[in-house]
Amino acid sequence: VQLQASGGGLVQAGGSLRLSCAASGIIFSANVMGWSRQAPGKQREMVARISSAGATMYSDSVRGRFTIARDNAQNMVYLQMNSLNPEDTAVYYCETPKGSRWNNVHRGQGTLVTVSS
Repeated sequence: VQLQASGGGLVQAGGSLRLSCAASGIIFSANVMGWSRQAPGKQREMVARISSAGATMYSDSVRGRFTIARDNAQNMVYLQMNSLNPEDTAVYYCETPKGSRWNNVHRGQGTLVTVSS
């Protein structure tokens, strides 16, 4: 399984970024996909998830600002991030559960998002 995240970078507060994740080695259309993030010195936190049917869920900290989407034809999952603030600075990871639970996941290498004030 490979999950290749891209699209991170440096952005000013209030700006936007779109992260992409290319998935391979899984039956993508059948898998729930998600994004997590880990800021320096902090625990990893769930950011957003999307089911195979397109149902979404978000953490309280990003709801209303971030949007997760998927393209089953291209095996891609996206995270549109708007109204970014410095607290969003983190390495963002694309993930999918190995089984039916999120306590054991396939995770890509991550992409760094830095938001300057």
